[in-house]
Amino acid sequence: MYNDSNPYSYNDSSAAGLSWSEYQTGTFRWMTIGLAVTFGLAYLAAHVPALFSVAYSLFLPISIAELVLVGILSARVQTMQVSTARGLFLGYSALNGLVFSMYFIVFDVSTLMMAFLAAAVYFGLSAVYGARTEKDLTAWGPRLMIGLVAMIVCSVIGMLFGFGFAGSLLYCGVGVLLFMLLTAYDTQKLQQYYYYYANDEEMAEKSSIYGALSLYLDFINIFLYLVRIFGRSRRSN
Repeated sequence: MYNDSNPYSYNDSSAAGLSWSEYQTGTFRWMTIGLAVTFGLAYLAAHVPALFSVAYSLFLPISIAELVLVGILSARVQTMQVSTARGLFLGYSALNGLVFSMYFIVFDVSTLMMAFLAAAVYFGLSAVYGARTEKDLTAWGPRLMIGLVAMIVCSVIGMLFGFGFAGSLLYCGVGVLLFMLLTAYDTQKLQQYYYYYANDEEMAEKSSIYGALSLYLDFINIFLYLVRIFGRSRRSN
């Protein structure tokens, strides 16, 4: 339960019968399953011409469908069934896999593997910090949201006018740092979700899926920025 002396410290019991360690493990398990679905389907689509053709021709509808699924899951997770929340998360992961198949065409496998391994390291370090630190990271939230908006604006400017090699690397480096901070923030938020829903096992399960989605998106974005860094570095050599 909640420890009053440290608002981010828990023991392994809860009123709902779901311990903090089980909640945390389950969240990261679903995040991992989502990543496996995404990268597995991306690899498959990139090597099956018929599937890649579907992904390429329906790129815009798929992208819109992704936004819709995330919006529904974020806005209605409290009212939907646990199975529905899991289905939406896996559906989003699958659609994202179709979009990611483009990366398996544009970049070579070694670049993607290096980016994935580096993303795993950066994500892991950030998650450990978020889980272990006694510092309240709540105040980071508004600043990180401002950072996200700034990155979107910079991305639009880059598409219109271009960054150049150095500017692109700087942009991607800032993106990696931003999502590492978001990983730490979202990892600590898991503890808040667990405490808030400790007496409602069904809500705890649904908040775990929502937490898995947040961490999944953090990992994906770290990976994407690293792919661009490694890809541009290789092309410049």
